[in-house]
Amino acid sequence: MNRTKGDEEEYWNSSKFKAFTFDDEDDELSQLKESKRAVNSLRDFVDDDDDDDLERVSWTGEPVGSISWSIKETAGSSGSTSEGREQMKGRNSFYTQLPKPPSTYSLSSFFRGCTMPSKLASVPFSALSDTPAKTYSPELGRPKGEYRDYSNDWSLSDTVRRLRQGKVCSLERFRSLQDKLQLLEEAINMHDGNVITAVLIFLKRTLSKEILFRELEVRQVALRHLIHFLKEIGDQKLLLDLFRFLDRTEELALSHYREHLNIQDPEKRKEFLKTCIGLPFSAEDSAHVQDQYTLLERQIIIEANDRHLESSGQTEIFRKHPRKASILNMPLVTTLFYACFYHYTESEGTFSSPVNLKKTFKIPDRQYVLTALAARAKLRAWNDVDALFTTKNWLGYTKKRAPIGFHRVVEILHKNSAPVQILQEYVNLVEDVDTKLNLATKFKCHDVVIDTCRDLKDRQQLLAYRSKVDKGSAEEEKIDVILSSSPFWKSWLYVKSLSLSLA
Repeated sequence: MNRTKGDEEEYWNSSKFKAFTFDDEDDELSQLKESKRAVNSLRDFVDDDDDDDLERVSWTGEPVGSISWSIKETAGSSGSTSEGREQMKGRNSFYTQLPKPPSTYSLSSFFRGCTMPSKLASVPFSALSDTPAKTYSPELGRPKGEYRDYSNDWSLSDTVRRLRQGKVCSLERFRSLQDKLQLLEEAINMHDGNVITAVLIFLKRTLSKEILFRELEVRQVALRHLIHFLKEIGDQKLLLDLFRFLDRTEELALSHYREHLNIQDPEKRKEFLKTCIGLPFSAEDSAHVQDQYTLLERQIIIEANDRHLESSGQTEIFRKHPRKASILNMPLVTTLFYACFYHYTESEGTFSSPVNLKKTFKIPDRQYVLTALAARAKLRAWNDVDALFTTKNWLGYTKKRAPIGFHRVVEILHKNSAPVQILQEYVNLVEDVDTKLNLATKFKCHDVVIDTCRDLKDRQQLLAYRSKVDKGSAEEEKIDVILSSSPFWKSWLYVKSLSLSLA
């Protein structure tokens, strides 16, 4: 592409934005001209009527009148006059669309020597001086000593003290075994469980198991804290290794036995309990583990059979009283109550028979009678309740006997809404007279109260009880007959005269 010299000159001189010029003009003067053109071009976009909504901004990007601008303007005012500053301000600023600040007060007025507003007149001028107050942020205001732990210059006692205060403190600088053991000794001497546990967590992470167990064996306080910590976090493997190292066989067995609590499947739990039977428990604990395994085995069999009977709908007891929960993993007393409720009449040879459960697990008579009474009374099977307390002697005579006391029997029967006739029968079997009267009065067994007062020849109590029964009832007539009878009246007069003569 060939151009003549004249074309090239016309091309360069007609450019809209000149990058440079070959003229002999002064560079600063040419830059000033270009600036004026740029300002004039911007004014075309601004309406003259909106001057109140515009803010004057200097070429440095700072609003004219701001604090930083005022400081710079004041610093440069020593070498120029006010007219020169006004000319420079008009030369080096332009209008741009910026929002006004919300406040009507400007601190720049104080730097320019303007009169303070009336609302700020009470502020001391010293508060607005150029010397700022010595203030610190929360982090920068801390003493340098607070950050010494990052430079690893804390002593053992200072480290333990900071741990006790809950402050940030790194333990990584304790690398040698001797330093770590000294740190543990300091924590033990502090007698603070949280500090000891924090140091033990550090040692657990940085030492091998053999070294850690060996050193803790001679420090029983730290050892107890570590055992408790491992139990809390559920680190069963390390806990078993620790008991095995310390040769604590019984604690090792108990720790292994606790794992069955995390097994939800009944069959898997049963198999796990079977492996626990041979562990080195004490004699009493071994019997409990064996009973738990046997009970779970029975519960699995009973649950499968009863679920089938309930689903088939052929058994009356399951139709009238559907099961509310599974029997699996239930305690022995709950299982006995379940058997007395659903399988009370079964023979001793079945696993679900209450008598079989009693003999297998050696349940005491007191516990068995109390559980069976609660189950049969809930079903309102009063004949079973009566048979539960009826015994025969070697001569064939029957007698009622309750290993739990007949006062407990009365309370359980009343709780299950037993009829008054049945309540009166068992209230009469209470041996203590005062207890009998209290129960009879509480449960409104009127005949028992009246007969007991008659046997005691207590006219005053009988008269007091007469006011508690209904008017015209059979109980009121019975009391009137007793009070008007000749033997009762004569005995009462004799007692009355004897008491008067003694007085």
